[in-house]
Amino acid sequence: MLYNLLSPLADDISFLNLFRYLTFRTGGAVMTALAISFLLGGPLIRWLKRQQGTGQPIREDGPASHPLTKKGTPTMGGLLILIAITVATLLWADLTNRYVWTVLIVTLGFGTIGFIDDYLKLSRQSPHGLPGRVKLLGEIFISGAAAWWIMSITGPDIATGLAIPIFKDLLIDLGWFFIPFSIIVMVGSSNAVNLTDGLDGLAIVPAMIVSACLALISYLVGNAIFAAYLQVFPVPGAGELAVFCGALVGASVGFLWFNAPPAMVFMGDTGSLSVGSAIGAVSVIVKHELVLVIIGGLFVLETVSVIVQVASFKLTGRRVFRMAPLHHHFEKKGWEEPTIVIRFWIIALILALIGLSTLKLR
Repeated sequence: MLYNLLSPLADDISFLNLFRYLTFRTGGAVMTALAISFLLGGPLIRWLKRQQGTGQPIREDGPASHPLTKKGTPTMGGLLILIAITVATLLWADLTNRYVWTVLIVTLGFGTIGFIDDYLKLSRQSPHGLPGRVKLLGEIFISGAAAWWIMSITGPDIATGLAIPIFKDLLIDLGWFFIPFSIIVMVGSSNAVNLTDGLDGLAIVPAMIVSACLALISYLVGNAIFAAYLQVFPVPGAGELAVFCGALVGASVGFLWFNAPPAMVFMGDTGSLSVGSAIGAVSVIVKHELVLVIIGGLFVLETVSVIVQVASFKLTGRRVFRMAPLHHHFEKKGWEEPTIVIRFWIIALILALIGLSTLKLR
């Protein structure tokens, strides 16, 4: 909004020329989302406690320590993330950019599904909310509509293409399969973050790292000069997503203040589904879906651990891990929660650096 209001005046007032710079507005989005998180975090948590009473229902089949350490902690903290992202994006982004609206609508849509799921869990005092099939259908509908819209507004030469990391000129045309592929990316990313969100601070820091990487990638692919230098496929207009990703980084840092061990609030499905879908949607637009598998590798590991556990138990009757997702396996082995969380953060950072290196290795 500030860009649309103030940048036309920059020719007369030189100071306002700052609002034409994407880097300045991205920084503004980071700080705005962070400030909103700090200002609203305390009051929102107190309101959630009053509304929820006993807090998030704890799984009976989870680690034995959780009913003692996590009972009474309110959930739906993802509302704080959604508010911070939305306000910061609307304030600093170019509101004529259709990519920005696409990602914002996807984020809010998945957040709504997560909110309904969290609400049902609280009202029933059960860890079971929306039926899995209903939740999945809602996610497929939102991501499918977003994929069609992305395909329609992206240049025809790359609209349905899949870029392969390392290879500078390889773009595989998926045709209409681009839509189901994009659905898999957005729904998969969303639920991968959801599976990772099992310990205090575990999911939000890797999400923040991935968001920062995508902010950089968005800026580079949206700039014809940098895209040509790095030999990545340019996506005109995608640079504006750096503002959205900056807002997500700021919101994540602000939420971590309240979610750091011991957590004052959980993000719930309201936060994990929306954050994961946002990451997935941005990666689809900037043509870095496969790079997301690397920079978001921690989320992939957590998801694969669940798939392997379920498949092994159904086929052989045996479990590969003591408990899935993977972080619970290490809890069962006796690792302290802060140890697991910090080591997983380190893994997430290493994978992000490896993923970013693919920008130059072409």
